[in-house]
Amino acid sequence: MSSEGKTQIFIAMLLYMSVIIGIGVYYAKQASESSENYLIGGRSLGPWVVAMGAEASDMSGWLLMGLPGVAYWFGLSDAMWTAIGLGIGTYLNWLFVAKRLRRYSTIAGDSITIPDFISNRFKEEKKVLSTIAAIFILIFFTVYAASCFVTVGKLFSTLFGIKYIYMMIAGALFVVLYTFIGGFLAESASDFMQGVIMIFALVAVLVTGITIAGGIPAIVENIKGIPGFFDFFGIAQPKLIDGVQQIGETGKPLFGEAGTYGLLTIISTLSWGLGYFGMPQVLLKFMAIRNSNELTLSRRIATVWVVISLTAAVSIGLIGRTLFPNALLTQSLSENVFILMSTEFFAPLFAGVIMAGILAATISSSDSYLLIAASAFSKSIYQGIMKRNATDKTVLNVTRITLISIAVISIFIALDENSIIFTLVSFAWAGFGSTFGPTMLFSLFWKKTTRAGALAGMLSGGIMVFIWKLIIKPMGGIFGIYELLPAFLISCIVIVIVSTISEKPPQDVLDEFERVITYETIN
Repeated sequence: MSSEGKTQIFIAMLLYMSVIIGIGVYYAKQASESSENYLIGGRSLGPWVVAMGAEASDMSGWLLMGLPGVAYWFGLSDAMWTAIGLGIGTYLNWLFVAKRLRRYSTIAGDSITIPDFISNRFKEEKKVLSTIAAIFILIFFTVYAASCFVTVGKLFSTLFGIKYIYMMIAGALFVVLYTFIGGFLAESASDFMQGVIMIFALVAVLVTGITIAGGIPAIVENIKGIPGFFDFFGIAQPKLIDGVQQIGETGKPLFGEAGTYGLLTIISTLSWGLGYFGMPQVLLKFMAIRNSNELTLSRRIATVWVVISLTAAVSIGLIGRTLFPNALLTQSLSENVFILMSTEFFAPLFAGVIMAGILAATISSSDSYLLIAASAFSKSIYQGIMKRNATDKTVLNVTRITLISIAVISIFIALDENSIIFTLVSFAWAGFGSTFGPTMLFSLFWKKTTRAGALAGMLSGGIMVFIWKLIIKPMGGIFGIYELLPAFLISCIVIVIVSTISEKPPQDVLDEFERVITYETIN
């Protein structure tokens, strides 16, 4: 790309970044009025902002880089079954969890963070539940934020040819500055805009790619020639030497025989959908809507957005392999397929707008991750344990200091430019899904859940993610399944067993549970 073209792309993205900073400045005064405004926007969000904000902050740069990269590298099956699982999980989470959590979080001590809600739900005095929850949030969101910084680094490094590490750090500083200023209100308002940009970028690249490739029949015919690439129950196997796909005498990339994609693998991949029940960035949006009755509209908007976006992302990876078969010869580089297609298809200025889609996805996620992780420490650990009489202003300042600290750690994790975004995201996703998903579901829907059961469920789910990922999964075979599934199931079993054998919940906890049910019945 010419230097003039790079300049036009940079101008388009700079304009976008200026708008984002403007949003942060606009909400700065309101955000600084109280920790509630800064952390949950005073429960004032409308249905469109909640829907688009939840999905934009959830999907991150993984949607525009990680998922197309999986489709480009392995073919249809792995990416498609993951997308189906996510689509189902999205809908069920909005259908069952959203309204009850919004109402229950208000009744249970007007909770404004996930650790707050879990603690208030069981009316604990020593705040053990909220502390454990905060620790897991800090761990997994630090990894999540790192995945976003990797995305930014890859994006700018690929576009402008500047060293990855410089671009990664610059992107991280921009995100921190923006989140530091405006808090949850700025994050939610910009997430709405970023959700629009993301789906526009995906659809624009998809439609143009189909046209240039000669239509859908031509694309299907082309990729059918790759063993396992277009199979629902098979998977492509690129021939690698030192992690680099080899090129054959005909000039085409080499693939081995198709691998099998059996029922157990499909169930494992579909289990991505279970993660939604424990995603703080999504759950917090449920809690922030101004009226729980508006969540029905939010659910419809979110479901349509997710279906279109996931379908487009998977398709882009397949089309990219058709059009640029030799361009991206490592799994890490394959995650640049969206960038490659955008810069090849469009005039530089318009390509810059499309590239802003990746930046939008990254910012909308990383600001959520940093803010939720920082609030988990300031509210649950600092104010909950270290200094219970801390003023609201002090809590706000500690939140901002923690935000910067987490960002610094995430930058260190993201220093390796060969990091695979999909891998980082999958681990953090499993962590949240298994730590908070079962606990959240049982807390909302099973009256007999005890404090001991919730605590045991969080610990068993969170710890099992590490055990399965690092010790059991490398054994292969039936143990090679995605760590979210076994960790989620074990957490559920532990909650039931411990709740059954431990002392039943106090009467005031049971009465409050009934109040939530009664409220839903009459409203």
